[in-house]
Amino acid sequence: MTRGDTPSPERDGEGRQRPFLAWVTGISSLLDWSGRIIAAICLGFIFVTLLTNVTLRYAFGSGIAWAYEIHALLLPWLVGGGIVIAAARGRNIAITLMPDLLSQNARRILSLAINVVILVISVEVLRSSTPILNASKFQTLSTLGVKQYWGYLSLFYAFAGMAVIAVVDIIRTFAGEDLHATDYETTSLS
Repeated sequence: MTRGDTPSPERDGEGRQRPFLAWVTGISSLLDWSGRIIAAICLGFIFVTLLTNVTLRYAFGSGIAWAYEIHALLLPWLVGGGIVIAAARGRNIAITLMPDLLSQNARRILSLAINVVILVISVEVLRSSTPILNASKFQTLSTLGVKQYWGYLSLFYAFAGMAVIAVVDIIRTFAGEDLHATDYETTSLS
């Protein structure tokens, strides 16, 4: 047997993944993990802060003043992390009627077209959001004293992550992977 002929249960018996392709796919995994970490930290911090604030308000009559502003920074990061997780896992909102009706080669062409459109949109959002990012450097949250720039950076994280994942998916499509050959009924989160 030559290298690459060994069946792999992770890849449905298709053999080993080529090193470059494994490295490229690892980028999506890295982005998936970064989104998980960001989402978990934001969700945990928001929850603990709001719970502490409510407890202090009812126990002592006053709470933490900055607890009312923390969501302005962390909620966009929570959403951005969720967007990157969904894109990395291929579990963003999808209508699967067309891919289900197409042959494998036609699905690859469709996948390529979809990822090129996602890449173009993501890059355009990044390009056009630069003035917003620059303007947010002059907006400060009154109680926290933190620039809103840090909250708006989540926009850059989410769309840059989607652009990178689109490039990874384009490379995987050119390498011959069928990204739409999934069992949506068992993998759907809805």
